[in-house]
Amino acid sequence: MRQALPARPSCAYLRAMTHARFTPLVQSLPATVPFVGPETQVRQRGVDFRARLGANESVFGPSPRAVAAMQAAAAEVWMYGDAESHDLRHALAQRHGVQPQNVLVGEGIDGLLGNLVRLTVAPGDAVVTSDGAYPTFNYHVTGHGGALHKVPFRDDHEDPAALFAKAREVGAKLVYLSNPDNPMGSWHSGSDILAAMADLPEDTLLVLDEAYVECAPRGTAVAVAPDDPRLIRMRTFSKVYGMAGARVGYALAAPELIAAFDKVRNHFGMNRIGQAGALAALADDDWLGQVQRDIAAARDRIGAIAAENGLSALPSATNFVAVDCGRDADFAKAMVDNLVELGVFVRMPFSTPQNRCIRISCGTAADLDILAETLPQALAAARG
Repeated sequence: MRQALPARPSCAYLRAMTHARFTPLVQSLPATVPFVGPETQVRQRGVDFRARLGANESVFGPSPRAVAAMQAAAAEVWMYGDAESHDLRHALAQRHGVQPQNVLVGEGIDGLLGNLVRLTVAPGDAVVTSDGAYPTFNYHVTGHGGALHKVPFRDDHEDPAALFAKAREVGAKLVYLSNPDNPMGSWHSGSDILAAMADLPEDTLLVLDEAYVECAPRGTAVAVAPDDPRLIRMRTFSKVYGMAGARVGYALAAPELIAAFDKVRNHFGMNRIGQAGALAALADDDWLGQVQRDIAAARDRIGAIAAENGLSALPSATNFVAVDCGRDADFAKAMVDNLVELGVFVRMPFSTPQNRCIRISCGTAADLDILAETLPQALAAARG
């Protein structure tokens, strides 16, 4: 005699019983992301961009040696990547004159920031940043329940003195400073930041984001002892090295802080192909120099295109240029929307008064020809 099967639960019962039990913190968070990616916009628009000048990628691409190394590594992608990123860490240590114990490799600066916040920020802990600075850092702090305190930019520059004063005022665990800065492209000399650090509270860690430092004038990087416990410096292969899609970043800090990441990081998060590409890219200084020259030429061309249309380009030490539209945020937003409609992907800062600008990434000569064609049309429509 066959045994009767139990009755299947109703859909209403399943809806009532099968759901994730989110934490109160997660329930309080908005369903948002720091940036809407260009691929999402392409799907929404149903047509590709003619020029991709919004994400600060390097359209000049990675070193051919890096491409060859990644192609070779693809045959071994059945293996997990080295959990210690041993070869890359040692090469980075040699490049920066530090010990491998001072170096951590992670899934881009975004991944490193997320793990750092997880290590240091408990619900309610104070964190200081600039109003309008990199939104992904804020995203991680908010996601771990930290209390963000912001200070305004000063003359389109981040303000280290104000940041460190606010950190002392609120007892901040972390203070975030990008140099050069995104989204304005401005920068401070390393010596000025080092001098300002005299007022950094003893129990506050400076998170110094140097994603664009290879694009900047000599002397922009902060010259500190590798074991200085006051700061952690973060770098990336996503910008001048042209490997944004590989997600390879690294941090330089005192060994005790670097070692602490082993408690929370995804030990097999670094893929084998990305490690191989970054190692080869680091060894190709000729390509690095060529890209730096291409970036400088593109910045000049963007400035010239802006001037031809009665707009002004801010000085930049990055692979993008902030162009002052001369009006308010609504006008800048119209410019962005109009350029997107014309097939040119650009972005703009989020906060006043920086949001009077649009931000244009460096592009190839062909990309900038398209910008020269479309910017007058976008401007006329915004005025019109």
